[in-house]
Amino acid sequence: QDIMIDLNDRDELPQLLIGLKAIHSNLELKKSIFEILEKSFGKQTDLRNGRPGMDLWNILVLGIVRLGCNWDFDKLRNIANNHITLRAFLGHSQYDDFCYALQTIKDNVQKFEVEALNQINQLMAAYGHRLIGGNSNALNLAADSFVVETNVHFPTDISLLWDAHRCAIRLIMEVCRELRLSDWRQGDYQKRKLKKSLRVISQLRKSTAKDEKIRAQKEEQLHQAYRQALDIAIQQSQKMHHTLGSITDADESIQKRINQIKEYLAHSARQIDQIERRVLKGEKIPHNEKVFSIFEPHTEWISKGKAGVPVELGLKVCIVKDQYGLILNYQVMENQTDEEIAVPLLKATIQAFPNAASCSFDKGFHSKNNQEELAKLIDRVILPRKGKPSAKASAIENEPEFIRLRHQHSSVESSINALENHGLDRCPDHGIAGFKRYVALAILARNIQIVGRVIQIKELRKQQKANLKKQRYPLAA
Repeated sequence: QDIMIDLNDRDELPQLLIGLKAIHSNLELKKSIFEILEKSFGKQTDLRNGRPGMDLWNILVLGIVRLGCNWDFDKLRNIANNHITLRAFLGHSQYDDFCYALQTIKDNVQKFEVEALNQINQLMAAYGHRLIGGNSNALNLAADSFVVETNVHFPTDISLLWDAHRCAIRLIMEVCRELRLSDWRQGDYQKRKLKKSLRVISQLRKSTAKDEKIRAQKEEQLHQAYRQALDIAIQQSQKMHHTLGSITDADESIQKRINQIKEYLAHSARQIDQIERRVLKGEKIPHNEKVFSIFEPHTEWISKGKAGVPVELGLKVCIVKDQYGLILNYQVMENQTDEEIAVPLLKATIQAFPNAASCSFDKGFHSKNNQEELAKLIDRVILPRKGKPSAKASAIENEPEFIRLRHQHSSVESSINALENHGLDRCPDHGIAGFKRYVALAILARNIQIVGRVIQIKELRKQQKANLKKQRYPLAA
């Protein structure tokens, strides 16, 4: 309560800290949030003693600050160990020389469960409504989707094949060293051999010559380079399978790495098959058979038609925000389109916030079924139709209230831009579980920042009024 925060500071960190301070000051809200965290982190957690390495409050603070400020773990550790105000929030005085270890922060912050974060987010949104306008105000919602990129390089057939083999060879070399097997003592040479053959492919280009004979020669040269690289890759895969088959007695650590090697070899087999079909046989690979990263297999190839951005690699996330900028709900879209998630997303949002009066979408969410189903859920649906509208639809879209809410829909782009500037441009966490946790933390951090900003503005106005009163009535002061 006694921690002083500079109200004139426009950086995001003070706003986040003010929002966190509001949580800590509101006993009812604090109790509800800690009950959720206690259930999420398991029976090992105790509200008095926390959990090994870090208590619940510190985990929440560091998780929110990481996403709200878009910091990596190294920067987060540095600030947690040196920023006086943040350390005060973590329960350390300026004379306390306690330092957080990097791995301790990583292990604890990455233990959040998505469902727990979503529940806390609903509590924060409801608290924000009470703080800003009261619960009686009708909510005007807006929904839109954007792409959160995964931390992957641009995929090509040969780069994915190389990723699979270099990781498989590295792991099988470790296993052979521990088991004193000589099979892969030349593993580094095998990696260089494959890399050299793949580099030859990357340096070759299809001929644009007008002479058909020259083009055919160049095509044959390219095919020959692919055949040589595939022969090397197939030989290495066969040798790795033979080595794995000879291992009979393996402890848990080695077995875990063997399973990883098998996964990489499965990726290698798929890439070899697709290269043979696409390059050597001239087939077109169906989109649903393609994988765009062997490390983040949930990555999707997304083309939203943005100027200067032909393709994005990641997953789409759809958010629902209100007129105050608070994000009430969201959904990570795995192989889903906008029109597929419109109805279930709005239904879940209305269940949590029944005072929703309207919701606006863009044309990407339109379908005949959506127009009918959404109208059953909420009083006013702002969903423009694709193509030329009928006379009835045109009359609806020309109503003054429809036009007013349609014009306000662009405010959702401001919320998306804020999320992208505070962590949701690219997800550095691994796996689909890490991706969903990262998105959930970013949404929660954004709502806490909005609450903090509202409180900051209110306190600044109080100070301005008090200063003005002192200037007008100096004797009374």
